[in-house]
Formats: sequence, C-alpha cells, structure tokens
Amino acid sequence: MMRPGVKLLLTTTMFWAMPALAQQAPTALSGNPAVATPAKWPAAKSQGLIDAQTEKKVSDLLAQMSVEEKVGQMIQADIASIKPEDLRRYPLGSILAGGNSPPLAGDDRAGQAEWVATARAFRAIAQEQRPGHVPIPLMFGVDAVHGNNNVIGATIFPHNVALGAANDPALIRRIGAATAAETAAAGIDWAFGPTLAVPQDDRWGRTYEGYSEDPAIVRRYAGEMIRGLQGEPNTTDRIQKGKVAASAKHFLADGGTFNGIDQGDARVSEAELIKTHNAGYPGAVNAGTLTVMSSFSSWNGAKMHGNKSLLTGVLKDRMGFQGFIVGDWNGHGQIPGCTNTDCAATFNAGLDMAMAPDSWKGLYDSTLAHVRDGSLPMARVDDAVRRILRVKAKMGLFAAERPFEGKPGVLGAPEHRAVAREAVAKSLVLLKNNGVLPVKASARVLVAGPGADSMMLQTGGWTLSWQGDGNGNELFPNGETIFSGIRKAVEAGGGTATYSPDGNFTAQPDVAIVVFGEQPYAEMRGDVRTLEFQPGDKQALALLKRYKDAGVPVVSVFLSGRPLWVNPELNASDAFVAAWLPGSEGAGVADVLIGNAAGKARRDFTGRLSYSWPKTAAQFNLNKGKPGYNPLFPLGYGLSYAKPGKVAKLSEVSGIDPSMANTSTFFAKGAAPAPFSLATDSRITRRPVDGPQTQEGALQLTWPSGPATLRIGGGNLDLVRESNADLSLQISYKLDRAATGSAKLLMEGGTNTGAIDATSLFTGQTGTWRTANIALKCYQTNGVDLTKVTAPFVVQASGPLTVSIADIRIVSAPATAMCPGAK
Repeated sequence: MMRPGVKLLLTTTMFWAMPALAQQAPTALSGNPAVATPAKWPAAKSQGLIDAQTEKKVSDLLAQMSVEEKVGQMIQADIASIKPEDLRRYPLGSILAGGNSPPLAGDDRAGQAEWVATARAFRAIAQEQRPGHVPIPLMFGVDAVHGNNNVIGATIFPHNVALGAANDPALIRRIGAATAAETAAAGIDWAFGPTLAVPQDDRWGRTYEGYSEDPAIVRRYAGEMIRGLQGEPNTTDRIQKGKVAASAKHFLADGGTFNGIDQGDARVSEAELIKTHNAGYPGAVNAGTLTVMSSFSSWNGAKMHGNKSLLTGVLKDRMGFQGFIVGDWNGHGQIPGCTNTDCAATFNAGLDMAMAPDSWKGLYDSTLAHVRDGSLPMARVDDAVRRILRVKAKMGLFAAERPFEGKPGVLGAPEHRAVAREAVAKSLVLLKNNGVLPVKASARVLVAGPGADSMMLQTGGWTLSWQGDGNGNELFPNGETIFSGIRKAVEAGGGTATYSPDGNFTAQPDVAIVVFGEQPYAEMRGDVRTLEFQPGDKQALALLKRYKDAGVPVVSVFLSGRPLWVNPELNASDAFVAAWLPGSEGAGVADVLIGNAAGKARRDFTGRLSYSWPKTAAQFNLNKGKPGYNPLFPLGYGLSYAKPGKVAKLSEVSGIDPSMANTSTFFAKGAAPAPFSLATDSRITRRPVDGPQTQEGALQLTWPSGPATLRIGGGNLDLVRESNADLSLQISYKLDRAATGSAKLLMEGGTNTGAIDATSLFTGQTGTWRTANIALKCYQTNGVDLTKVTAPFVVQASGPLTVSIADIRIVSAPATAMCPGAK
C-alpha cells in the first residue's frame, strides 16, 4: 500500500525507546541472514498467465516499442503529480491514486463519475494514435482494500482484522468479487490487495490490514480473495466481466516488523520467514495473482525492494510467478545507494514496475540513462515489460469495450451490501456476556458512545482518505451506522431505541449499548507504544461506570483495528463485543445483538479471535506458539449464545506507563496530557473557559505588553517520519484579543528551534473558533531538528494577545496544511 508523501521513514529511533519495558532486539543471525536460499522455499506455479497467443501479442508489441516506451512501462505515477498530457512526453505504463489523491476534478471525496472521467482522460492519451508511439493501455491502480474505499457510494467491507475472525474462506471470495465489480465500475483496473501480512506485534499501525497472527488463516484466505478479485486463473477479458487485477502484498514479512514500527525490519531466520510470513504467497501465485507488491520493510537489514534472492530467486524462479512485481510508494528510494529518482538496483533485483508517485519524471530519465549505459541490461527491461504487457493482455485492457465502466447501480449494490452485512455479523466476537445479550427487540434501548452514529469510526483508515479521518456520515450515502441498524431492529420488535450523543437519559432504559473505540488511522500514525486503550483519557470507561452506577445493564461494542488492553472496560460491562472495523453496514451488528421481541437470538455469534487478546498492555508480541504465551483470551476464543462462558473480574493494572502511548496529542480538554506539560512565563495569565464543544474544555491565555512565552514540553519525539508523510500540527483556538505585535511558533530540541512567523494566525477576527494546520515540514524548513523534539508547541508573542486554546495534536490534513509567514 502507499502512503502519500512518505519519502524516507526511519526504523529505530528515540521515538520508540521503551525504558519501562527494556525492549531488546532479537539476537543477530549467523552467516548472511538477508540472502534467501530458494531451494528451501515451497514451490508454486503461476496459473493461466502464459499461453501462445498472449505471448505472440506481447512479442509483437515489444518489437515495435522504443527503449523510451519500454522504460515508461516500468514506471507508475500518482495522479496528484501527473496530468494526462504528460503521457505524450513520458509514455508511462501505469497510474495510481494514493490515499489522499483526488481525481482530476480535484475532490478526493468524489463519486463514480469523477473517477471514470479521470481514468478515461489518462487512457485516451496513452492509447491515442501519434507518430512514433505504440498505443498501450494504462493500468490504473488504487488501494481498494476493503471495498472500493476511495469512492463515494461504494460498499465498505470490514477490514481484514475482522474478516479473519469470521474464518470463512468462501465469504472472502464473495467479498473479492463485489470489490472487483465496484472497482471496475469506477474505471479502475487494479486493486492493491489482498494484504497477506501475518502481524506479530499488534502495536503496528497496519495490524488491521492482516487477517490474523496465525499463518494458517492467511494461507486459507489468500487464494480465495485473488479468485474473487480476478476470477479463476483462466478467465479472459476480466475487466469486461467486472474483474480487476489483484496485488498480493507486501512481499515479504511486513507483519514481522520489529517493535511494531512501520517499514521496519523482520529479524527472523529464513525458516521463520518461510513458515510465518510466506504463508499466503504460494496460494496467491497458484490462484493466478497478476501482480505482487514489494514491501517497504527489510529482512535482517536488507530492503525488500532490492533483495534479488527473494524477488527473483524465490518469487519468480522458485514459485514460478509469471505476473509482475510492483513497488510501493517510492520504496525503491530506500535502497542504499538509491534515491527516489535514481535506482537501477531495484529493477536489477527483480522489480518490474516502480511506484514513483511524485518522482516519476526523474526516475524515467535516470532509468533510461541506465539502460543506455548498460547498468540496467536490456534483457532485464524486456523481461519486465513482457510481464507488464502480459498482465494487461490477460486483463482485457487492449479491447475497446469496458461495459462495467460507469455502469450505474454497481457501487453500493444491494447484493454487495448484503455480503458486507453478513461479513459484519460473522466477524463479531463475543468476549463477555453476563446474560444481557441478546437484547429483546421489545426493550427500551439507549444507544450511546462516539462510535454509535459515526461512519468514520466504524469504517476506519483507508476510507475516502489515507488515514480515514474527516469523514462525515453524509459521505456514505449507501451506508448505515450501528445505531441506525439497532434502531430498525428494535422498532421492528415493538421496542424503542434512542441515541444519546452525550450519554444522558431521562427515562431509565432497559439496557444501554455503548459503542466506542479507536479513532481512524493508517500506517505510521497508527503505530503505538502500548496496547492500552485510551491511556490517560478514559471517557468510554466513565460512561460505562455511570450506567452501571445507575443500575442500567451495559453492552459494550468495541471498534478497533487490533486487540487492545481493555480490562477496566470489560469489568464495567455486562457484555462486551469486539466488532473490529465493520465498514459501512452497521446493521450487521444489530443482526446478532438484537433478538426478537421475546429475547430469542435471531443470529448467534460465530466469530472467533484471529489475534490473541492481551492480558496486559505490555503484551506486544503475543502470539500462539511463542514462549510464555499467556493471553487474556487465546487465539480462537469466542463465546456464543449456544456456548456461553463466564469472565471473572480482571486485573486493572496495565503493566506499562500509560503516558508512553501519547506521542501526538499535546493539548486537549483544557490540559496537556502526559507526558506533556504546559508552562508559561509568569506574566501570562491563565483561566479555564468553555471549548467549542466541551464545558471548560479550553484554556484562555493572556499576554501582557512585552514578550512572553507559552511552552508545551515533555516526551522525546522524533517527528521526521511524520514530516515526511506530510502530517501537520493542528491547533484549535479562538482569538479573544488579536495580537498587536509579532507572534512566533517554535519547536524546541536539538540545536535549532526554528521560529515560524505566525503573526497572521493571531490577528484578524476575534470570538470565533478556528483551526490551523501547520505542516511539520515548515518547522523542518525553518531549521528545527525534528529528530530531537522536547517541546512540540511553543508560542512567543510580544503582546498584548488573548487566545483560548482547545486542542493541539498531529493530524493528516494535506488539503489544508499551511506554512504561516512563507513567501
């Protein structure tokens, strides 16, 4: 998968130092630990990709193509950085839309029509007749990882972490087929999935992209999703039949990242690499996957994008893979000796198409030069291009007809939503039930919690944007929230269901269903340092306890991309359901939780944990078969109405310093949460005031005449990777008295603080809450050493100035990011 803007991410930094746990790296392996021995690996056979007719067509095209056009086929650009007319000068073979990249109309929250128009605009230039040009269709790829999740109106399926709990391979194939149809209908040829990671450390922010910690589940699912997306291996004219190319990813061992750091290093033996992390790939190749995506990560220190023994020796030679290998977002640039715009080494290692989203022009020029000087052999180029053209032919892209493209009624089709709703119901895992479930449909039901009526929380990351945030319910015209599904089920049985945004009630309900969980995230921002849920901010727990104290039975529905330590919440609940990230069909939750009017279940729980559930917040590498395996709930656990069980009162000692978890929220609810603290010069006065949504949820600060400083310090942050990923420092504030002098924003740490002229932020209209997103790159440009940030928010103002601050945190907001004072 690709992450917009990421150019270089560090692997082990002070950001991840964990003194409380004395984390240690695995023991170094002997010999050359980063070179695979292909004969040790399981053999596979790529199915249905090579036939005489296709190969003749490809050979004829190769004979006509210039070296410039061949090199173009090997490079993929992001639509945010290329225009259709650029293809006349640079005959690239592929485009993609990264997580935040909009179609040509400019809105990344766009519907089917805008995406179809974009695909057609690029395709028209690529295939136009002009002198010296061989018309070859583009491949257009997107991260359709849980449905065609970039497009408004699409069916959003549960994330893979949920599907693993369903343990239903046939269901996976049906989800793949529905995703393919909705992707093809938007004019797109290629889905970057399935993810075949086997996550071993749940702190990793991409854990929810993996089906399970158990390689056996990944092995059973891999081929089924490929067949769902592409059809059977011998399928012809796939795009005409509503099928798209799959991309098994990320080869290899992305789930083995050490310390849960994205783009990290899998420090394991070759035997462990084969046994655990290669589990899904033989099945994917046997199912005829047309593409495989290389991983950002390393194996014992060697980057996958440059590991010839794995890309060529294992995947192509030993497994017989006949499609093409595509890179991840500028992943080639992380190979030692390479840059984003120059890397012959990745092609020589076996990569066939480099994903060069914003570096495509420079990479095209340098690759062409490498071919001409012989450092990239023509035989390797011809092999790469043959593989790419073979896939395009097998997809049916050379044909003019695309009956699914723009077809109405496909996105959000009722039959697709029915499959998604079934998947939700099958993936729910019942962790605790003290007799309160199923809820009688004739009951008076109170529904509360931040996730109850939020499509954003129930769909999670990689939904309409990279990180999945900023998505209102109105952006899901074909979706249904969990509350809506519960209300319909309860009203059908003669009861009432009331949603309480603040959790309050007047008439005593028969039961309260509280829906809460993680805020949306994708890789990198989702990496955490503790598995404790909401450390230092126990809003959900407070709500559960309030209902318990009032004598109201409580059902917790927990939304998360991984198992988390929730012992206090479990103790405060009469029933607790792990609902994962269920997607757009919230009614699937009600199908299992809400019984008939008499309280008899309409559907039982069948979901079972595909990840072990932690007993403490410090159990990061909690996987069955490892020494000292001692989870709260083991792999395969799950209660049901037919087979209930008791959960005794649990320890509420987390086993870890909760402040370690906070690396991105510097001010909230009127205070700086640990490990951060707010300090001011003595001349600045402070008083609590109401925030934009919360009583006394902000702090008003008044500068006198003359200079004074506000400082939020603490922690020891490395924000380089956040800066490289185009993240921002978001400030929610209100001017009560505009500045009459200058104001500067700084970050402290290292040797430079790097002041930004922020006077414009503290002048203008007063009395209105506003939000400013300051790109972290602005600080870096102004000289801040982002590897050693000890005070992430500092304001120096000459006064007078009065400002109320409600919230300061790191966010992904590329569309509104700014650099105050920049010229």
